[in-house]
Amino acid sequence: MQALDEIASKLSARTPLEIRDEGIGRAGVAMLLREATGGPQVLFIERARREGDPWSGHMAFPGGRLEAGDAGVRAAAERETLEEVGISLAAARCLGRLDDKAGNPRIQPRLVISAWVFALEEVGEPVLNHEVQQAIWFPLAGLLDPAHHVPHRMGEQDVEFPGILVGEPGRHVVWGLTYSFLESFFRAVDHPLPDRWDEKLQAYARGMLDEGR
Repeated sequence: MQALDEIASKLSARTPLEIRDEGIGRAGVAMLLREATGGPQVLFIERARREGDPWSGHMAFPGGRLEAGDAGVRAAAERETLEEVGISLAAARCLGRLDDKAGNPRIQPRLVISAWVFALEEVGEPVLNHEVQQAIWFPLAGLLDPAHHVPHRMGEQDVEFPGILVGEPGRHVVWGLTYSFLESFFRAVDHPLPDRWDEKLQAYARGMLDEGR
């Protein structure tokens, strides 16, 4: 896997897709990278399990919705990162922005999520708030290892989503929106993920989009 300087060069050479529709909700997330023995690592959080929360227990990047006091969506991502894991991005190096994603119309109607990639020079252990159950640093190179790619089934649905195991089996599986951001990231740095959505999943996703129109 590439070093952070090369990742920054690849991200800066492309123009991310931005969804500019007016009158929709906005949220921002932060993909945090750090140098480590063996190569860069990325931070995932396990969201706290709460009844009625559609993201309960999901693996994600730190982040959240744009609020009235935020200077912009990136500022919202930085604020939420500080609140959720106690990491300030004020001095962090922003390596680039990923393609915007539209939220699931069944769960996140009229919501667009944006993601920025940050490199941390020095970082201590995450300090978690009540919204986060656990934080996991995982090797970027490990995300490209087919051995970590597993199917993920949500509830009673008969569709298996592509996922990446980053911790405890059956619990710490990255899928859905965060998986989609990882796809965008690895395409941008010329290392596409080995696992691709199959035709059945694409048909399911198209059906979801049709319902949201």
